[in-house]
Amino acid sequence: MPQTRGAAPIPAPIAVLGAGSWGTALAIQFARAGRPTLLWGRDPAQLAALAASRRNQRYLADAAFPAGLHVEPDFARAVGAALDILIAVPSHAFRDTLARLAPHWRAGQRVAWATKGFELGSGLLPHQVAREVLGPQVPIAVLSGPTFAREVGAGLPTAMTVASPDERFAAELATSLSSQNFRAYTSPDIVGVEVGGAVKNVLAIGTGIADGMGFGANTRIALITRGLAEMTRLGLALGARQETFMGLAALGDLVLTCTDDQSRNRRFGLAIAAGRSPAEAQHEIGQVVEGVQAARAVRAVAARAGVEMPIAEQVYGVLYEGRDVRAAVRALMGRELKRE
Repeated sequence: MPQTRGAAPIPAPIAVLGAGSWGTALAIQFARAGRPTLLWGRDPAQLAALAASRRNQRYLADAAFPAGLHVEPDFARAVGAALDILIAVPSHAFRDTLARLAPHWRAGQRVAWATKGFELGSGLLPHQVAREVLGPQVPIAVLSGPTFAREVGAGLPTAMTVASPDERFAAELATSLSSQNFRAYTSPDIVGVEVGGAVKNVLAIGTGIADGMGFGANTRIALITRGLAEMTRLGLALGARQETFMGLAALGDLVLTCTDDQSRNRRFGLAIAAGRSPAEAQHEIGQVVEGVQAARAVRAVAARAGVEMPIAEQVYGVLYEGRDVRAAVRALMGRELKRE
């Protein structure tokens, strides 16, 4: 239960696990909206620097920490003090973070994440991984949508989606995240929201490659539109709701990631078009490019589900089979004509 000071309730704390750009931005937003927030990361030296400067100099140097945001270097203390846990780590670290969390779990706690992508190897969505590690009884939610960390940190107007099969958890999380310039919508379709977050990164790499090759605006919008069709087909095959794909977490996030150079995945595609190898492009960006591993995972999941995803298939070919970019475009344009 929240503590009280007189008649005014003090919201129960939330612990954000992951002090990269997105974890830091979300921690800032929760604290800005009035929720006591604990921020933990795996690098003690980085956390000491965050605590001393009251900002993340590497990722969000212009965003000062609100008074309600506290850096907590001790993992057990961070999760032990919180009602809700928000995981904001790359997809490849998601299961390990849950496994580290599991021994500290106590009855009544809830877990959410801002991690996007299928698990490589298993092809599981994040909520399926969470169920495997923490069990079916834990309330779960995902935060997703068209958001860049820098703009959230700066307090620019933003909207996103909180999806959960637990309607109360989704509503409470959305309320504690929302403020004057930040609006969170809720959805019961955790599958659709997670599929949107996983597939859009692959499509953004493809769009970045096309733009870097100078193929023009017509190509860009064709890739986005037909990419949305691919995303929707996969989502429906996995049990998602069709209407989810016209919302913030699918169409919105897809358009944002494909069209703005704040997107690491789009910049990665641009670098590939400029002649960089995938390893060189990744090094140049200096942060995890989720779409690289996602291209492998999406291809495998689509094959198992029997879903045709030609754009995602061509992105995979460019990244992992050395396929020439122009040959990939010719393959897409030369496909058999069909109804839209």
